[in-house]
Amino acid sequence: MIAILKYNAGNALSVENAVKRLGYETVITDDPEVLKSAEKVILPGVGEAASAMNYLKEKGLDKVIKSLKQPVLGICLGMQLLCESSEEGETETLGIFKTKVKKFPPEDLVPHTGWNNFTSVKGKLFEDVDIEENCYFVHSYYAEISDETVAVTDYILPFSAALQKDNFYATQFHPEKSAPTGIQILKKFLNL
Repeated sequence: MIAILKYNAGNALSVENAVKRLGYETVITDDPEVLKSAEKVILPGVGEAASAMNYLKEKGLDKVIKSLKQPVLGICLGMQLLCESSEEGETETLGIFKTKVKKFPPEDLVPHTGWNNFTSVKGKLFEDVDIEENCYFVHSYYAEISDETVAVTDYILPFSAALQKDNFYATQFHPEKSAPTGIQILKKFLNL
């Protein structure tokens, strides 16, 4: 069972549909016991960091997420919540990845919306992914490049398109909306 974390993020249903098309059973849940027992956990993400973190803390899910031992995938806001902090609402986030989330300058060029390729890729999820392949992004905030960066994209400045540490994986782009390349990356995560 693939658990998709329910925390009022906007793309939970599109992630669920993509995972189901790949042949996996899913559940959208905020039940800590279901999350702990799931084969994999996905933190989807379209929303705002401060309100998302408030929801996670109110439900005690911040502690649950940090304790998970199975593969976990954060997508877009889900990735940003796995970082140390976000400038969006001056929010302290989960701190899995040792990087900060900042707002793109200048404001007239955000959000970064549309298809973009990579300037570099490495790691399990990106085996057989060419840097010229495009994925779909929609975000105004970005994770700085760190030792845990496994994919880099350039929009205004280079930023972490994906992060990985231990059992935690994350993409700033939406694999569920990124045509064959994104589905290939999602499938690699589900096959871990």
